[in-house]
Amino acid sequence: MAVVLREDRSTRAHLLPNIAALAQSVPDAAAIAIDIPIGLPDRGHRSADVAARALLRQRRSSVFMTPVRAALEAATHAAATAISNEMTGAGVSQQAFALRSKIFEVEAWLPGAPCSVFEVHPEVSFTLMMGQPALAPKKSWQGMVERRQALSAVGISLDHVDPCLGAAVGVDDVIDAAAAAWTASRLLVGAAGSFPDPPDVDPSGRHIAIWA
Repeated sequence: MAVVLREDRSTRAHLLPNIAALAQSVPDAAAIAIDIPIGLPDRGHRSADVAARALLRQRRSSVFMTPVRAALEAATHAAATAISNEMTGAGVSQQAFALRSKIFEVEAWLPGAPCSVFEVHPEVSFTLMMGQPALAPKKSWQGMVERRQALSAVGISLDHVDPCLGAAVGVDDVIDAAAAAWTASRLLVGAAGSFPDPPDVDPSGRHIAIWA
């Protein structure tokens, strides 16, 4: 799910079969913010995840610790957990392991991406947007209302998202994508910050951080 935010704050949503389809659906994208880890650790935990969890306080569980590369390359969750325990002192959640194909898909796509790409986390974006962590889980009615009101307060409306498209995904997926678009707009004008600050840098020179 991708939400495109234009300069006039109008929005359009796209349901894409894969990340590579983004360039065709949004050929004029100036910045892309994506809720997928960019930069896998070889050992230990990423500073980006630690900093984001500290910011979110009661919502900290929404940020999973990015597994080490060897764990995500494992054939089974049990093998991944064993590798992670050895290299980080903690296991790998089922959610994190299930995302491995998407993580590697984005990693392979990045060198040919049509514009700058930044890692975000919707709950971090909403925390900056609202000035505090969200009070309710995003899948709850209260959480949905809370986040839609926050988006409305910064001029982002989802009222015109095609209902047929929206029927194919969860409400929280659309709202999360809109929060990512908000952060992308902040990145374009130099208003976004990074967790950690300054960002870590991997051997290739790429920044490893969660932006908001």
